[in-house]
Amino acid sequence: MAEAVQFAAESLAGGRARAARTVLDQVVLPGEELLLPEQEDVEGPGGAGERPLRLNAGTRSRLRVVCGPGLRRCGDRLLVTKCGRLRHKDPGSGGGGVYWVDSQQKRYVPVKGDHVIGIVTAKSGDIFKVDVGGSEPASLSYLAFEGATKRNRPNVQVGDLIYGQFVVANKDMEPEMVCIDSCGRANGMGVIGHDGLLFKVTLGLIRKLLAPECEIIQEVGKLYPLEIVFGMNGRIWVKAKTIQQTLILANILEACEHMTADQRKQIFARLAEN
Repeated sequence: MAEAVQFAAESLAGGRARAARTVLDQVVLPGEELLLPEQEDVEGPGGAGERPLRLNAGTRSRLRVVCGPGLRRCGDRLLVTKCGRLRHKDPGSGGGGVYWVDSQQKRYVPVKGDHVIGIVTAKSGDIFKVDVGGSEPASLSYLAFEGATKRNRPNVQVGDLIYGQFVVANKDMEPEMVCIDSCGRANGMGVIGHDGLLFKVTLGLIRKLLAPECEIIQEVGKLYPLEIVFGMNGRIWVKAKTIQQTLILANILEACEHMTADQRKQIFARLAEN
């Protein structure tokens, strides 16, 4: 890890742009420039002919690349804005896939389309203020619920838990939430029940639990019948039949971040026996 950070720091100090494919799963630092395969010179990665990633290169750019968290477009360059490991997801059909920086950070930054769990902190006219763990509260209109009208208002009180998604998430604007999808259906969103337990975990653990290949949720579901809601802002709401089972599930989910697969199997086997 220390060697990777040292190499990234040397590349940043030398002003060299590195090829994205050569630093996958390696540490990148803020301020670095990345190159895509079609923009590399025939000399290979690290050659003198490499140029910074140009997103407006016209016919030269043949692949469509999506920039995820930790990467920012600045003119015709792609800059790293967070310290972490560079990740890449291959596209389903054509294109250059998605690049993002996998980093551990405490504060959640709202992203359009993210499903989050918020806490209603105030009501101002027809707008609810919702705490989502960001730098400022999000706004939620009373009409942003399924079947809500001016006469039929949703029963939302201060202190309620809200599960919704962002429709506006811009660094220059207040984030805005809704509890309906594009078809006007709740689709599981809205006010979460008053029972259950809400706790906070790291953003990295949330991404790990929501990954398609993650087996933790399937193993947890075999222990007790439960209801569970994941928010991309690092909040988890869980409810089981009893308070004891709810606390056990919460402790297991918090501890899974630093466990290996064998350690998880031992704990689940011990709980299954009891």
